[in-house]
Amino acid sequence: MSSVDDDRRHIALLYDRFDAERAAAERELVAAQRGSGSSPGERALREVAVRVQTMRLGRLRAGGDGLCFGRTDAVDGTRTFVGRLGLLDEDLEPMLIDWRAPAARAFYTATAARPEGLVRRRHFRTRGRAVLDAHDDVLSREGADGSAGADAALLAALDAPRTGPMRDIVATIQAEQDEIIRLGHTGPTVIEGGPGTGKTAVALHRVAYLLYTHPQLARRGVLVLGPHPRFLEYISAVLPSLGETDVVFATPGELLPGLATGREDDPDAARVKGSLAMVDVLAAAVADRQEVPAEPIAVELDDVTVEITAELAAAARERAVAGGLRHNEARPVFAAAVLDALAEQAVDRIGAGWLAPREVPELAADLRADARAELGGSPQLHAAVDALWPELTPQRLLADLFTSPERLAVAAAALPPADRAVLSRADGADWTVADVPLLDEAAELLGPQAAARSRRVRARRRAAEGLGYAADVLRLLDTEPADDDEIRAADLVGADLLAERQEEVDHRTIAERAAADREWVYGHVVVDEAQELSDMDWRVLVRRCPTRSFTVVGDLAQRRSAAGARSWAAALDRHAPGRWTHRVLTVGYRTPAEIMAVAADVLAAHAPGATPPEAARSTGVRPWARRVQPDELEAAVREEVDGDGSVAVIAPSPFPDVPGATVLTPREAKGLEFDTVLLVEPQRMDAADLYVALTRATQRLGVLHSERLPASLHRLVPRRGHQVPARSSTTGANCSRNEPLTLT
Repeated sequence: MSSVDDDRRHIALLYDRFDAERAAAERELVAAQRGSGSSPGERALREVAVRVQTMRLGRLRAGGDGLCFGRTDAVDGTRTFVGRLGLLDEDLEPMLIDWRAPAARAFYTATAARPEGLVRRRHFRTRGRAVLDAHDDVLSREGADGSAGADAALLAALDAPRTGPMRDIVATIQAEQDEIIRLGHTGPTVIEGGPGTGKTAVALHRVAYLLYTHPQLARRGVLVLGPHPRFLEYISAVLPSLGETDVVFATPGELLPGLATGREDDPDAARVKGSLAMVDVLAAAVADRQEVPAEPIAVELDDVTVEITAELAAAARERAVAGGLRHNEARPVFAAAVLDALAEQAVDRIGAGWLAPREVPELAADLRADARAELGGSPQLHAAVDALWPELTPQRLLADLFTSPERLAVAAAALPPADRAVLSRADGADWTVADVPLLDEAAELLGPQAAARSRRVRARRRAAEGLGYAADVLRLLDTEPADDDEIRAADLVGADLLAERQEEVDHRTIAERAAADREWVYGHVVVDEAQELSDMDWRVLVRRCPTRSFTVVGDLAQRRSAAGARSWAAALDRHAPGRWTHRVLTVGYRTPAEIMAVAADVLAAHAPGATPPEAARSTGVRPWARRVQPDELEAAVREEVDGDGSVAVIAPSPFPDVPGATVLTPREAKGLEFDTVLLVEPQRMDAADLYVALTRATQRLGVLHSERLPASLHRLVPRRGHQVPARSSTTGANCSRNEPLTLT
């Protein structure tokens, strides 16, 4: 068995190779950016070269910290070093295996019972480029030497302080997690698990694996949807640390470019707005804006006055609707039909009583042409068309609908009166999170406005002209066969995208372009806290990723939204019948056994039959509760913040700032973790929020309350005054629950 010093020397060689590759990538990127050429082909080649080197450099920059984190020793003596990316030596022999490669899988899945041809797995503990120490997992009798147990690396990571953003878990992926990460299924994959099971980390590592094995997904980028901005900030470093940077992070209130909202409706309004009944309501609201006049609308010409009657407008509307175009796109058809009918009306009225222009085709044609020209410039006609078939934005459609009892009565006639009533809003009120999918649905029904349509037509014309040439360029670039690890041009940019760039190069990143384009189609979408999404939210996501390449993360037991999913089948069967798969994580890595026992009681009361995660470790620190007078609560919270590691104060409603702690509501705490959590007035939280709040702590949990606690919290240890609980260094898997205690 080689020593750690031998490994340090090998890892130093890896860094030498890594630095050389990064320097080469930097030189090649600069050369590509400086490339000259004015023809479409030269610009296309330069753009592909820049894209290739940018991706290569991004991966190399991401892999520098903790480049190599492990090693496997096979029965035949082969040693394989595993790290964040793959490196080859000058002879193209592997020096370091990418953690996503098939050759690295045994590092995560081998056990003493099933060693998979290995005798030893070595974990390196690193800081920057320095190897601090290492420990071994012995996987067979041949390799037994009394070294550390199989859980040492994991337990060390779990006991580490929670400071800063979420870290990747490439060094400590567990077998049940690895199976999900490497799942070949490309349809919707549901990763369900209780608090602290690592489902978010697994989902993000699954994205990195999918982009490694299906690089064509990368050219369309990845959307990561999370419950709130703080959560997205917390997880935002994981994918870049794995070399994936073409990622858009958004909350459900940010899925419409130009709008960002975190404002929530009351539960009844959220339920109604999230239901599929709103699809019909919005379609009816659009149809209601395609009007016929109650009284004829006069349009004055030089020689005659013509009228837009109900019959004329109805015929024009029928013609516009028959084309199958969306509302704004059909507006010119309606306007043209009205103009045609008015021109014919003008011909008849001009000749009435003194000539018969219909009997003289040439005369009729001249009169018709004159009338059409005059009508085309008529302010009265333009105003009439605007009134009968207005060009609408989604915001205007919804604002007009929700502020008008009359329009609501028409569009939402099928809804129960109570549901219809909760849709009303004050004029000028802020948009809510539940409004965003309605605005997106409205955008789909309305189509783009005239200016946007003109820009799109010009862009499509340019793209069509260059598409054939761009395809030829890509075929030329991909003529030579590529190695497995080599990036091919067609993996990075399709002919359609390349053709668009021939006219004008867009220097924005994929993530920047995707975030600004409502109609952008993503290669993959991660949906975290998916149990909170409504049926209308899912329609938005399917439009963003029609291939249904989703990683869906959630826990039905934590659902708090009245419009959220009650089962995964209810959420997904409609969009991907027979195409989605479901995996469950059962081991809780965040929450120690002592805290999980308390949370399990709450879960049993809240969701009978639900199974809590099995805690992977015990800290020996029992959760406590302290009762104080209401006017002493704030001072008691400040007193309990001892500054040891990260601390969160979670309260049912906004609470004053506490020095040394992060103050959150249960909703704001979703997905986050802290060394210590102080729970304030839990008796005022609903069961779902309480379950979430209880499971944010990785080490210590305390409860401060001014009223009697619910019976489900009977395991908390009562105490008086400020006491710093001693922290035990003992750890172990699947520890038993504490004995119940009675609280007063």
